[in-house]
Amino acid sequence: MLEKLFRLSEFGSNVRKELVAGVTTFLTMAYIIFVNPAMLADAGMDYNAVFVATCVAAAIGCFIMGFWANLPVALAPGMGLNAFFTYGVVLGMGYTWQAALGAVFLSGLVFIALSLFKVREWIINAIPATLKKAIAAGIGAFLALIALKNAGIIVDNPATLVGMGDLTELSPALAILGFFLIVTFVQRNVPGAVMLAIMAVTVLGLLAGDVQYAGIASAPPSLAPTFMQMDVAAAFDIAMISVVFAFLFVDLFDTSGTLIAVSQRAGLVTSKGEVPRLGRALLADSTASVAGAALGTSTTTSYIESASGVAAGGRTGLTAVTVGVLFLLAIFFAPLAGMIPAYATAGAIFYVSVLMMFTLKEVEWDDLTEAAPVAVILLMTPLTFSIAHGITLGFITYAAAKLLGGKHKEVNISVFVIAALLLLKVIFLD
Repeated sequence: MLEKLFRLSEFGSNVRKELVAGVTTFLTMAYIIFVNPAMLADAGMDYNAVFVATCVAAAIGCFIMGFWANLPVALAPGMGLNAFFTYGVVLGMGYTWQAALGAVFLSGLVFIALSLFKVREWIINAIPATLKKAIAAGIGAFLALIALKNAGIIVDNPATLVGMGDLTELSPALAILGFFLIVTFVQRNVPGAVMLAIMAVTVLGLLAGDVQYAGIASAPPSLAPTFMQMDVAAAFDIAMISVVFAFLFVDLFDTSGTLIAVSQRAGLVTSKGEVPRLGRALLADSTASVAGAALGTSTTTSYIESASGVAAGGRTGLTAVTVGVLFLLAIFFAPLAGMIPAYATAGAIFYVSVLMMFTLKEVEWDDLTEAAPVAVILLMTPLTFSIAHGITLGFITYAAAKLLGGKHKEVNISVFVIAALLLLKVIFLD
């Protein structure tokens, strides 16, 4: 049955390899089970309900990707997008979390439409590679700021806006320790490095009396507080256009980049450089986002951590299905997830931010028309505490720099159109 479903022999794989690959991928991305509920809880959402929504949304995405697209790519609520959801849309712009879920739901529907009508290729090709790299790095900087703030390493300072906290206190000290544990474990190829570091810091917090033991396993918590609570009508508010656009834009390019990278690592890319069953993979991603919003979590997207499973031998959708099953089993460990303190996940968030900075090495820093937009996105995304503002200012800067620098012929006309619309939004709506 498995051979018929996933064509294992055709891809030079077998059941054992796929299962091992699935477990490997799950261990590298399981940190999201603890990080996502903690982050969305800051938006006022029920922690336990988001925990269940995170696991179920991830499982749905993995099952669709595995059974329909037959690719070894796992999905879960995305880092960066969850931060934008909480700190940008809810706390920053003042919308309710129900309205933010509505925006996620709507962006997922638009993503599905773009995939069905093959508009996605036009969008992907129209946006300059420089902006794609800058957005990834900008989100990384945004996550770094959130991690440092949550850990108490960076604190409010009325004189200088921000300042350094007391690093000898428990929270900053354990957060720093957690980050160095992750670096050590990853560098030494320890399986489940991020999750192990989170667990180690939690145990230390428990021993220090800062964390209260609540058990390991139990019946799954109720999903009722977040299930079908999205306010889709609020997402149609004119001021929410940029929010929906940001959710869609980041998910589209994050997913596309992940699918290309993982498929290349698995040797699945065609001779023309195309990802097999890309349309199905993108539909799996967008459908999972719609389902996730209905369940009560931020945008679900493909995870670059899937590359770890590919390195372990995963070549088919059975790898993704295995990850999905493990996410469903994780639902029974809600008490353990509830004990994880913010400083235990801060190191993991900072580690993810480091990974997202790698795109900076590919920027043409000698060309000011390329470097300036990157610097704007990299700095303005964390400093405005908004991915949407970072993208907006980056687009406008890119178009202006190319136009004023006499390099407008290098740019697709669609970039100038998008930049003009975003400029009008800044002038009249922000």
